[in-house]
Formats: sequence, C-alpha cells, structure tokens
Amino acid sequence: MSKPKIYIDGQEGTTGLQIYDRLGEREDIELLLIDPAKRKDVQERKKLLNAADLVFLCLPDAAAVEAVSLIDNDRTRVIDCSTAHRVAPGWVYGFPELSGHREKITSARRVANPGCYATGFLALARPLVEKGVLPASAQVTCHALSGYTGAGKKAIAQYTGPEREAELDSPRHYGMTLSHKHLPEMAAVAGLDCPPLFTPMICDYPQGMVVTVPLWRGQMKGAQSMETLRALYEGYYGGSPIVSLRPAGAPASGFIGSNNLAGKDILQIFVNGNENAVTLSARLDNLGKGASGAAVQNMNLMLGFEETKGLNL
Repeated sequence: MSKPKIYIDGQEGTTGLQIYDRLGEREDIELLLIDPAKRKDVQERKKLLNAADLVFLCLPDAAAVEAVSLIDNDRTRVIDCSTAHRVAPGWVYGFPELSGHREKITSARRVANPGCYATGFLALARPLVEKGVLPASAQVTCHALSGYTGAGKKAIAQYTGPEREAELDSPRHYGMTLSHKHLPEMAAVAGLDCPPLFTPMICDYPQGMVVTVPLWRGQMKGAQSMETLRALYEGYYGGSPIVSLRPAGAPASGFIGSNNLAGKDILQIFVNGNENAVTLSARLDNLGKGASGAAVQNMNLMLGFEETKGLNL
C-alpha cells in the first residue's frame, strides 16, 4: 500500500514549520515539497494541492479560501489551520475530545483546526453546556494569557529583536475592542448564544497559555460545587491521553504557570474556587494542542494512524 502524500501549503509560517518538523522524520507518509522559489506560484501550488492525499493549510484566511478553490478533485482532504472555515458549513471542527467530533473527523474531507484560545475555552465551556450545567443563554467571561509566538511572525520579531521596547517586558492586554477572531468558534462550538467577554494578554515568553473562565455558582444550573464540576470533567475526558483533569487543590503553589506545557501536546484542566464562585482553567501550549499538535492529531485520525503518533505527551 502506498504512503499517503502530504502537502503543507504555507510551510514557512510558524504553524507550517512546526508541522513540517513533526512530519519530516515519519516513514509512514510522503511529504510533498514545493520549490521555495515557486511557493507563491499559484499553478505550482495547485499541482501539489491536487497531488496530495491530505493538505495542511497554514495560510492567512483569504489565502486559505483561495487554496481550497484550487482543489479540483474529490479525493484531497484538507486540514485548515486558519480561521477561515471554523464555523463554515461543510467543515468539521477538529477537536476530537469533544463529544461526537472524533468520529466526524475520521471520515471528514474538510477539517478546521481550532484556534489556540478557543481550544482552552471550549475544553472548559462545551462540557458544561452539553451536560446542561451552563445554559446556552449564559453570558460568560474568559481571561487568557499566551506566549508571543501565538501572535505570529511580526510579534516574534518584536519580542526577539535587539532593540525591543521596554513595554514588552510586561504582559500586555490586547483585543480591546472585544472582537477577537476566535470569538465566533468559541460561541458556536460551545453552544452559547453569544461569545464570551474575552480579554487576552500576550506575555514575554515564547510558548504556552492559560485560559480561565470564572463563574458564579448562580450562573450554573443545579447545586454545583467544585466536586460536582470535577466529576463532570473527569467523566467527559476520562481516559483521554491528551486532555486531563488536575488533582483537587492543584496547583499546590497557588499559581497556574502558563508556560509549563511548552513543547507538549496535552491540555490540563484545573477546577478551583470557593463557596460562591469557581475558576475553571485550561493550560496548553499554544503551538501544541493549540495549533500544530492538534493538526497532526487530526491528520492521524483522518488517515487511520494511531491518534497520538508524533505527539509529545
């Protein structure tokens, strides 16, 4: 049986490079490579897009839409790492740990890889809505902080440049207009009527993120406690090699570090709080489970490989 042919359109970007590094040494696939001098040649890209069994799109949104239009066969399968198709009809959302998604991903022709912040938020919110604990009408808040690699090449250059501004030494709020590009998927996939009030921060370290959703007990249905919520998450993700619930009382230090999982493809959930409110937190690597790790996980499912092959757990 021939090896499946894989093409990464946009290999030179942050996510594309990470996927290439993960796949470069695998012997169960054939990686199709474009001549660097022709990486913007539409006809050359079209040839490779149609020659591949599976394509990763690591492109800006408009370019990802164009790339899909260049595929003129019904055989090539696509994993789009951009925002373009995450809530688009005909596309499967690539978060296997959410109920029913793994089966859909396995047979899908078009998979939209989740956003990094959305991954953390959905890991927390989707089970609550699905199990009837959080009503769809809930108006929730989401706080998050991430390493600078999640902001792309320009931000990486700013943070690693020789003449960087002193302001970059401190965490910085952004998305001040409350219109972050991940909001549509955060609401739609969670099953919420409206997106969260989302306040992200970019910080002076490369990789890793923490996404937190604070909730008053009165926002949830039933007599919820930290114990009932822990049991809910344990039942929802129990047995997953990638998403796990941290022990009660964790972290013992009282601090949830945001770069602890840098280089890992796992996601950890923390449940903390008091008698009046809870804080639900998800920790992950924005370039791992938040991007390239999730993309490779989805590829494995789509091509019939072991789901965690090539992942760093």
